[in-house]
Amino acid sequence: AYERRFPTCPLIPMFVASDTVNEYKSEDEAIHVIERRCKLDIDAPRLLKKIAGVDYVYFVQKNSLNRRERTLHIEAYNETFSNRVIINEHCSYTVHPDNEDWTCFEQSASLDIKSFFGFESTVEKIAMKQYTSNIKKGKEIIEYYLKQLEEEGITFVPRWTPPIACKSESSTSHPRRPVSPAINIPESATKEGLSNKEILNTSSSPSEPTPGTPDDKLDADYIKRYLGDLTPMQESCLIRLRQWLQETHKGKIPKDEHILRFLRARDFNIDKAREILCQSLTWRKQHQVDYILDTWNPPQVLQDYYAGGWHHHDKDGRPLYVLRLGQMDTKGLVRALGEEALLRYVLSINEEGLRRCEENTKVFGRPISSWTCLVDLEGLNMRHLWRPGVKALLRIIEVVEANYPETLGRLLILRAPRVFPVLWTLVSPFIDDNTRKKFLIYAGNDYQGPGGLLDYIDKEIIPDFLGGECMCEVPEGGLVPKSLYRTAEELENEDIKLWTETIYQSASVFKGAPHEVLIQIVDASSVITWDFDVCKGDIVFNIFHSKRAPQPPKKDSLGAHSITSPGGNNVQLIDKVWQLGRDYSMVESPLICKEGESVQGSHVTRWPGFYILQWKFHSMPACATTNLPRVDDVLASLQVSSHKCKVMYYTEVIGSEDFRGSMTSLESSHSGFSQLSAATTSSSQSHSSSMISR
Repeated sequence: AYERRFPTCPLIPMFVASDTVNEYKSEDEAIHVIERRCKLDIDAPRLLKKIAGVDYVYFVQKNSLNRRERTLHIEAYNETFSNRVIINEHCSYTVHPDNEDWTCFEQSASLDIKSFFGFESTVEKIAMKQYTSNIKKGKEIIEYYLKQLEEEGITFVPRWTPPIACKSESSTSHPRRPVSPAINIPESATKEGLSNKEILNTSSSPSEPTPGTPDDKLDADYIKRYLGDLTPMQESCLIRLRQWLQETHKGKIPKDEHILRFLRARDFNIDKAREILCQSLTWRKQHQVDYILDTWNPPQVLQDYYAGGWHHHDKDGRPLYVLRLGQMDTKGLVRALGEEALLRYVLSINEEGLRRCEENTKVFGRPISSWTCLVDLEGLNMRHLWRPGVKALLRIIEVVEANYPETLGRLLILRAPRVFPVLWTLVSPFIDDNTRKKFLIYAGNDYQGPGGLLDYIDKEIIPDFLGGECMCEVPEGGLVPKSLYRTAEELENEDIKLWTETIYQSASVFKGAPHEVLIQIVDASSVITWDFDVCKGDIVFNIFHSKRAPQPPKKDSLGAHSITSPGGNNVQLIDKVWQLGRDYSMVESPLICKEGESVQGSHVTRWPGFYILQWKFHSMPACATTNLPRVDDVLASLQVSSHKCKVMYYTEVIGSEDFRGSMTSLESSHSGFSQLSAATTSSSQSHSSSMISR
């Protein structure tokens, strides 16, 4: 049945193909060893695959069947990135020593990540997720093929017998693999009233204290009032873990409610819960998280532009946190503060959430251990998909998931626009499965209908910006003035190299010499995204389409301008003999971008072919009523020395298959995903934004 999953298995979608590399059979056919090279399509974000430069991962698997001892041993290790990541897996099928009709299955694996482009913790999370899902599906797959064999009439496979010459040799008994001894249940344990599950748990760790005496029991009123419904086994796990902490942990012992969160996060597996709880306690001590609310004051930039805050409570009494993510300038916050300050602010929000849960438990007279988060995505656009910002978001999610488990009771995502599935595709693999089940997503105004906001929040406290009557004091966000941005040197000194990463390229634009980037599109409905800053001068941004490829790019020697451009380049693709409308066509209206502006946008391609992104020098128009130039034009022309502009840009193509499937649920959305550009400007006195949607 196991061999039937090769060369590929439809029940394992990521298992694409396999090839036999080596095979060996002993003369008596007792030993059969086969080695395969397996091709896997790992469920990882496109961004990570692009950074790694691979679409598939290859593993080598060696299966050793010993018919004499009736064992099958499976060993696997990774071939791809073996110098960066070492994965070893071992599985074995053996006969149960006490009942020959039973098959024992054991599985173990090890993971050692040496380095992975700065995404070590992300890779660890993906590997653990894939491994866990494979374990869960393993039994289902083997049963599927067993049933298939039965349908074909194969219900028995004759046991291997040695050739006649070897019979005397085979009569000697072969040593069996050691197995775990049966657990002996003492009579005293049953007298003390422990269930079988509790006895098994206490027997697995003899060194741990064994609960069961009346002194170790928690008061029933205390459980009902502060902890909620607990089974005897769950109560036993809580007592044991708390007692272990009291005996071994030298620092502050967390409250029962907090210990219980870690137990619930690991389905009351006491060993796993203890491991992540100890890691979290060490982390809290290292970063002084217990004192963050009393000792740390968030910078004024966060207080003014972080569009989130606490707002009453939901119908279940959970504290309600409102986040107007669509109105928040995530790129501006990261560039003004850096990743660490944002992370610290999110930690302070979580600590405040824990405090509010305790207060609401006292107010409502029942245990409240989590909060509800309402996220409004009105205004979300490609600016929010700025890669360093997404990277910072992933790190924040990782830290919160590890140290605040089971604190999110429900997440209400409102007014999700068309761009949301792209963000969700990047972020969702890093969110725990149990947490993802608590997400409710509404597109457009769906939240106002049946099953919407009123099912979870009282009408009296629905925020005013969502059509309610309650004034919400959450900051409105807005664009962070560029005068508050940190310099590259400051970020480098703090070891926060976010927006200065090499994915951004620098280009020079001259009068008569635009800079152009070629993008080949194979599948229609792909999405071209861009993000660029106009560092110097004013430019016009265009997008063109051509059915035929332009000639190889020619780099401007800059000789005509007598200007050298360190760190910048100039590439021209459109041949001077090409005619607009005949050889190529314009697919977007020209966008004029001023010096200092940041522009993000996207274009959904209608046809395959060649798309050209162009940054062109913008000439100042003269005043319409007179031939004399205006004062503003003269001053502006003086600022653009030698008719030179400079841009820093990043482009990426998102394949249609990466978002099309998740778009169907958002068809009712009113926000346009296609052809959206945002340009931002700021001055020392004010900041403003202009959205160009065509």
